[in-house]
Amino acid sequence: MGKKPLIMIANDDGYRAKGFYKLIELMRNIGEVVAISTEKPMSGQSHSITTQEPLRVYQADSDLDYKLYVCNGRPVDCVKIGYRFTDGRMPDLMVSGINHGSNASANVLYSGTMGAALEACLDGVNAIGFSLLDFSPNAIFDHVDCYVDTISRMVLKNGLPKGICLNVNIPKISDNQINGIKICRQAKGRWNQTFEKRTDPFGRDYYWLTGEFIEEDFSDGTDIFALKNNYVSVVPTMCDMTDNASLQLLKEWKL
Repeated sequence: MGKKPLIMIANDDGYRAKGFYKLIELMRNIGEVVAISTEKPMSGQSHSITTQEPLRVYQADSDLDYKLYVCNGRPVDCVKIGYRFTDGRMPDLMVSGINHGSNASANVLYSGTMGAALEACLDGVNAIGFSLLDFSPNAIFDHVDCYVDTISRMVLKNGLPKGICLNVNIPKISDNQINGIKICRQAKGRWNQTFEKRTDPFGRDYYWLTGEFIEEDFSDGTDIFALKNNYVSVVPTMCDMTDNASLQLLKEWKL
């Protein structure tokens, strides 16, 4: 390993995902890459980890300044165990994705992509989660290069405050050119979830999670507003989830 920055890559869509290989391609233009992916799609895993079964890792590819590993665990597991494969170096940058689908607004709470980024952030590593607003496994990533490259290089150059990572969402490709990058706050939103009752071939009932995302904040300055206006949204995201504004209120309860 030389003097190039060391970049760790993780994801939650599995090692065959197009977005994962696009991120590998772009990061190899910047530094040395150690990529470690989930073995299968692991969307919605948030910050969960594997505790009831052993983790297994195998090397799937390698080249000059590049190694690819596959892990049977969750996205956060990939980050935790990935440090074993960096030749004793801590990464200069950890990037997660590129996720197939939005992680804007409250989706960040469920995201395995952002779970991986937040795990690296907890370890003091500069981290970014990248997502594309296209859930299709055949999503087109041709238009993301300059935005992923620019944001990654700026983080490497300037660093991020302790306890902060970036949640980056990119509009899907369209006939309209992306208008640029906006630094945003997380919009308020929630999932209106239902469980669709179905019956398997053996006559047994089961339930399939469905629902729709309800946007509750359309105001200027939010990630949802930026994405609707065809901007790349960048939200600084905290590991510390304390609502400091409510501390005094709760103290007045005299619990």
